Amino acid sequence: MPNPFEDDNRDYVALRNDEEQYSLWPQDVSVPDGWRVVYGPATRAETTDHIERAWTDMRPKSLRDGMAASDGVSV
Repeated sequence: MPNPFEDDNRDYVALRNDEEQYSLWPQDVSVPDGWRVVYGPATRAETTDHIERAWTDMRPKSLRDGMAASDGVSV
């Protein structure tokens, strides 16, 4: 049985958490607590492309906000 996270023959969704971090997730696997679907279902390639376009800053939101606050910049 192929790994459900690496199977090009199934549909996927993009998940995002409150820290604005993303995850590629098989469409037919329950979404874990703290995450929500923000894209899909779509092919693995389409979903991965979406995540690459959307997730341009890998730092968690709380870190970005903290750094901006210490610089005196509002986000």
